[in-house]
Amino acid sequence: MKISPSILAADMLNMERDVQRMIDAGTDWLHVDIMDAHFVPNLSYSPALVAALHARFPELPLDVHLMMDNPEKYVDVFCDAGAAVLTIHAEIPGDPAQVLRDIRARGVMTGLSVKPGTSAEAIRDLLPLADMVLVMTVEPGFGGQKFNADMLDKMDDLRRMGYTGLLEADGGVSMKNAALLRAHGLDVAVMGTAMFRSADPKADMTAIHAL
Repeated sequence: MKISPSILAADMLNMERDVQRMIDAGTDWLHVDIMDAHFVPNLSYSPALVAALHARFPELPLDVHLMMDNPEKYVDVFCDAGAAVLTIHAEIPGDPAQVLRDIRARGVMTGLSVKPGTSAEAIRDLLPLADMVLVMTVEPGFGGQKFNADMLDKMDDLRRMGYTGLLEADGGVSMKNAALLRAHGLDVAVMGTAMFRSADPKADMTAIHAL
């Protein structure tokens, strides 16, 4: 199972230090949440941060999650900035299928995220365009929320529907539920507080990699 620590939980004034700590601990990816204060009630980073992270840590795959109403306007800028995975939401007002095709045309992995209230069935037609499905296990917008175990059923539904791409979960993922998530097919664990505030992230990542 891959680990993608979310920089929402990093110290913004010591971002370089905290990311290096995750690399030293053995992380696979780095999760970067981009929030527009419209699609979700919070505002976060810009393409400039993605570009800065890519320039400083060029070997680290950046797992960029666009929580935006209009991701179609930003596909090129985030791909140019260095995103290795670019995830959009199924619930956007535009055409998610076309946005996913545009991302794939840039040679970047496509991710499709679903909020807790969106069923697996609702995204069935989009699954062939998604290299990864990100199952939100909390309502998106803020870090540190409690894990919603009901989303395990959604992960099972996706596998029963024949989805064979990567499954990622974000929201309250921790050492306490990582094994349970793995048992339900999880491939990539987004962990914010659980990793950036861990006393021994290397030991924790080793344990998760062994699942």
